[in-house]
Amino acid sequence: MKTTIKKQIPVLQMGCASCANRIASTVQALNGIVSAEVNYASALLSLEFFPNVITLSEVQKAVQDAGYDLFIEEDTNHTQTLEELQEKNVKALKTKTIWALLLALPIVIIGMFFMEMPYANEIMWVLATPVVFGLGSRFFINAWKQAQHSTANMDTLVALSTGVAYIFSVFNTLFPEYWHQKGLHGHVYFEAAAVVIAFILLGKWLEENAKSNTSTAIKKLMALQPNEVTLWLDNEQQKVIPIAQVKVGDKLLVKPGERIAVDGVVISGDSYVDESMLSGEPIPVLKMANEKVWAGTLNQKGSLVFKAVQIGSETLLAHIVKTVQEAQGSKAPVQKKVDFIASIFVPVVMAIAVLAFVLWWILGGENGFTQGIMALVTVLVIACPCALGLATPTAIMVGVGKGAEHGILIKDALSLELAQKIDTIVLDKTGTITEGKPKVTDELWSTVDSLLRSILLSIESQSEHPLAEAVVQHLQGVPTVAIANFESVTGQGVRAKVGGEEYFIGNPSFLKANKIKINDDFLQKGTAWEAEAKTVIGFANSTSVLALLAISDAVKPTSVAAIRELEEMGIAVYMLTGDAEKAAQAMAAQTGITHFKGGVLPQQKADFIKELQAQGKTVAMVGDGINDSTALAQADVSIAMGKGSAIAMEVANMTLMTSDLHKIPQAIRLSKATVATIHQNLFWAFIYNVIGIPIAAGILFPFNGFLLNPMLAGAAMALSSVSVVSNSLRLKLKKL
Repeated sequence: MKTTIKKQIPVLQMGCASCANRIASTVQALNGIVSAEVNYASALLSLEFFPNVITLSEVQKAVQDAGYDLFIEEDTNHTQTLEELQEKNVKALKTKTIWALLLALPIVIIGMFFMEMPYANEIMWVLATPVVFGLGSRFFINAWKQAQHSTANMDTLVALSTGVAYIFSVFNTLFPEYWHQKGLHGHVYFEAAAVVIAFILLGKWLEENAKSNTSTAIKKLMALQPNEVTLWLDNEQQKVIPIAQVKVGDKLLVKPGERIAVDGVVISGDSYVDESMLSGEPIPVLKMANEKVWAGTLNQKGSLVFKAVQIGSETLLAHIVKTVQEAQGSKAPVQKKVDFIASIFVPVVMAIAVLAFVLWWILGGENGFTQGIMALVTVLVIACPCALGLATPTAIMVGVGKGAEHGILIKDALSLELAQKIDTIVLDKTGTITEGKPKVTDELWSTVDSLLRSILLSIESQSEHPLAEAVVQHLQGVPTVAIANFESVTGQGVRAKVGGEEYFIGNPSFLKANKIKINDDFLQKGTAWEAEAKTVIGFANSTSVLALLAISDAVKPTSVAAIRELEEMGIAVYMLTGDAEKAAQAMAAQTGITHFKGGVLPQQKADFIKELQAQGKTVAMVGDGINDSTALAQADVSIAMGKGSAIAMEVANMTLMTSDLHKIPQAIRLSKATVATIHQNLFWAFIYNVIGIPIAAGILFPFNGFLLNPMLAGAAMALSSVSVVSNSLRLKLKKL
């Protein structure tokens, strides 16, 4: 089977949202491409392709032929990093903007107050030329590239509008008698051409600065990893080395106030570590020998020596950065409709501009031709596909980044958009509502026999279940024996043979299913323990129960309040657990959950979620174990606890880095705020164009004589994109 590769590649030289669609369609048409999406706000191409069919160089060549470029890290021709290139472009844009404004200012002053001065037109011509064709050259170059491929984008609109205004003004300057013979005065519009270029450059510069602020979460995360580490040598000497030289198994020293460089396990020392940058929790965590530490976290007062376990791209921090980048680059469903509108936007605007010109020429009287030229220029200038293109992705980028800062890791834009619709939440019990650290609290044996305890320990040592681990911890120090034919029955129990005798360990229903008799004393004791919200497991041979054990897992301090908060939000909360019905009932009473089911197997959890979905409910599943992965995959929105299994985290749409249920209401509020921001952005972007374009065409002139000045149209166009991005940035101030 052929395998595909997924990549996110920075895109260079994009001018507007329609550019993103052009690049995506160009790449998607190539042989060997599975999917290609371009996010205008993050300037990223999300690519999935067959590497044995097409190379990244071939993809880059196709993008270059379309008039754009890709920044491929493996390309040895790069003399600068992407960050250096982006910084250089923003600086160049700033310089061009300042010069354009300085040159445009005297043109405006002459055009407004000193039109009758000698050589006024010629002076404005001299000042406007470097603005239009020097500082604004990128618009004409990019428009020409698009024309060669029979396409158009925002650069086309700018080049056409300013080019027409400039040429019309040059003609009127050189041949004023043409209009004089017709009894008219040939107006010049050098100030319109120059100011439009200046304002659009200003808008682009402000837009780039604002867009860079939408990805501050990524920058903050990437800045957490130090560049150098202290290597702890076997002779207890220290050596400072670059982080790139760290190998798995190296012993590293982290001093007070330093950041931990890679994931590892503490060997010696103890200290409190601030993990808030990963988990969102402000309380430092005590780290001692055998405790895990994570890259990017901040060591506080003590020194720690730890062994490197995960380095480079394998660390939790690197995983979070990658997930946030992919989520910020993904598209919400609503974006697909916006992309379609953006793809036809420029041709439609050009058609409207030409129509406005023709109507003015025919119906506008003696100044109809001149007014038609100005209407054409104004329509082309005021139209802005960028505001539409930025409306959704900027809000998604800020929302995903804010989630990461609060310890909510969101995998894609779809999850962020869908979370606000959640009306039902299904919770696993162990590790989700509870601490996930079960302990044996009670035991009852039919007979005191050290061999039986050894058999129980030996069998449970083979199981991966958290309850088995609790039994192993309880029986520490007991000798083990050889076992054979070990078999695990998911969600029920285990069986194995010792010395030819078969033994069973599991819940009461598992024992009954294997026709094992449970006497009345055991039944009564088990019922009493279950009423205390304890999980009961039995240990039996092939005929009768040998022992019962009660296992308790403390409820997390925040679970009860979080469940109450979810219900106050109007969300129905269900608890599904493999524990017996009475134990589930006791846990539900303890936590305030009204809907619960006990004795549920992993597949039954997924089936129950299907039933809820069939009733039209939008269901979120919250779990932490391997046995939750089927249910997580079935749910509309799946949420994994950060301290759970890697499989659960891989399947889930969201991961709560602290395993605190309070993060779920926060995630839902974040989703609602993000979607509300998207709707606000789209509303203003649409309204701006729906109102602005007809006014620019002169629709108000028959009623009140109002004609929009192209200079004001340029300012409005520049501010429309900035206002959309600024509105998205307001999400950063939102309290979750």
